[in-house]
Amino acid sequence: MSHPRLRSALFALGLALGLCATVSPATAAAAGSGAPSAGAARAADAPAVPGPFTEPGFAATCTWHRYGEGEAPPWWLAFTDPLCVEYSKRDITVDNGGALRFLLAEPSRVAAALVTCHYYQRDHWSVQRTTGAVPWVAWDGQYWWDRAARRAGVRLTDFRIDGTPVGVGDSVLALRPVFPALADALAAYGSSSGESGFTTVLPFDLACPPAG
Repeated sequence: MSHPRLRSALFALGLALGLCATVSPATAAAAGSGAPSAGAARAADAPAVPGPFTEPGFAATCTWHRYGEGEAPPWWLAFTDPLCVEYSKRDITVDNGGALRFLLAEPSRVAAALVTCHYYQRDHWSVQRTTGAVPWVAWDGQYWWDRAARRAGVRLTDFRIDGTPVGVGDSVLALRPVFPALADALAAYGSSSGESGFTTVLPFDLACPPAG
């Protein structure tokens, strides 16, 4: 097994152990209550540990707002719900001003996400010293939350460090010949090279009560 693959395997094993040790605060609160509320009942129905990545329930209703390198969204976007955005962040480059443009746009991008109860972001990252150089780090990301349903998800694909793919998917490929059962268990969290993803439980949010 090559050193990059071994590092990926160890990374994934650590991630798997972390997933198994994680318990939702909402679920813990429900377990400690003698008479669970409707919110606690929802928490009890949800998985106690992160599960495989899935698309959010509102994804089919998304109107996508797409922004280019260093482009900040308009202020009114913060009041859109569901808010679905896609950002290009491939030109985070030191010598051409791309990194500075990224830093100037990012606060507005973060602020736009803070209010909405239903948020879905896709983005495309590449951080490098100079244009055309092998990126220090690069990936394509998906991140969403549904604060009313108390769920969130994260998925990274084609994640690379100095050109080397790193992810649960790489660990699956490296482990399958010798530990097929472990590889099968990890594959739910990433099966392709450079892929890792999961969904998890969120705490109850008074600002985003459940529908119905």
